[in-house]
Amino acid sequence: MKWIIDLARRNIKRNKRRTILAVSSIALAVALTTSLNGLLNGMVDNIVRNLTKNETGHIRISTKEFADRYRFMPVDEIIYNPENIKSIIKDIPDLKKEISIITERITFGTLLSNGPNSISAIGIAGDPETEKQLLNLDRSITEGRYIENSDETIIGKKAAALLNLGIGDSLGILTQGADYSLRFKSFRIVGLFETGLKQLDETFFQIPLADAKTFLRTDDGVQQILIMLKDYKKVDKAAQRIKEEFAHSLEFEDIAIRTWKEIGDYITIISVSEVIYSWMYVVISFLGAFIISNILMMIVLERRREIGILKAMGLKKKEILFLFVSEGAVIGIIGSFIGALMGLSVCFIFSIYGIDFSSAMGEMNFPADPVYYFKVNPASILLMFLLGVAVAVFVSILPSRKAANMNVVDAIKSVV
Repeated sequence: MKWIIDLARRNIKRNKRRTILAVSSIALAVALTTSLNGLLNGMVDNIVRNLTKNETGHIRISTKEFADRYRFMPVDEIIYNPENIKSIIKDIPDLKKEISIITERITFGTLLSNGPNSISAIGIAGDPETEKQLLNLDRSITEGRYIENSDETIIGKKAAALLNLGIGDSLGILTQGADYSLRFKSFRIVGLFETGLKQLDETFFQIPLADAKTFLRTDDGVQQILIMLKDYKKVDKAAQRIKEEFAHSLEFEDIAIRTWKEIGDYITIISVSEVIYSWMYVVISFLGAFIISNILMMIVLERRREIGILKAMGLKKKEILFLFVSEGAVIGIIGSFIGALMGLSVCFIFSIYGIDFSSAMGEMNFPADPVYYFKVNPASILLMFLLGVAVAVFVSILPSRKAANMNVVDAIKSVV
């Protein structure tokens, strides 16, 4: 069959303008799908990163009642033996290398007020040093500094502006404690942060975990233990392993172990987006490959006499079919390769510089940074290349069958 492939390559070179058009169409389609795939993967990573570090962790351990009422951030649902639980998890042999952070956290709702100005807010209490790796608010400080001592707090710059507060001012917090009593405490503002996330900048403040335990009267207990993995895609396996570790212990029968995918509605948004983009890949590829189909159909009509002569010389139907499919495949391989390189270049450039959606997302409470960075994934780029080739071969079949089924006499008699 090598001579047929050589013949297909020669035929492609016969009309360079037409070949360039076909190659360009499939290259553009593959480049678009590769770029869209890089953007989608970057968007998903962006959402998962912000959702998990700010709210859920990759895996969250809490009481079952807290898991059911987590939207209300109940401070009366406390885990009273967090160090014991953390110790057990850290000692699971096959999880040690998968876990990057395991930490305690308390979140609570409150109303912050400064005279006539009031806002509803969310307090986050965690170990300041650990939260540097998790929330990363220390990197977003625009005025002042990060938390270093007890009775200190940092707050979103927009929240501080709404309350007309600044560095050195006292932030009074009134909320309900774990014992259902009203609790009040003042914290000194030492830093203002600006992350670009409306939800964080307008409603969040952070205090030390030790202060929160005393302030909220949790008796050294916490609401949540958050676990961050080095690769969030391994979360299901890791969660199952932890569940197995605690399954037969009566001491921990009241704890709930949930992955980020089981908390909230964002996983639905991500899943729907992935399905929509998957169909977009296929549609764009077929639109590009449709040109190949039309070009090959024109080639079949123009080369009827040549096809008739080849069949008269003894070429079988399957060999004629293979000849034209080979032409489509060669065009598909060249176009897909060029398109994959173009898509890789786009993904690489925007993985460094990103695309800023600040103006579009300015008023949205969405757990994502306004700058989206594309993700360079060699496996996905290879998949887009193979998809382009597969589609090109598929749309080549119909004109190739038409050529293979031509009547010898009618083909030779035709005038081109």
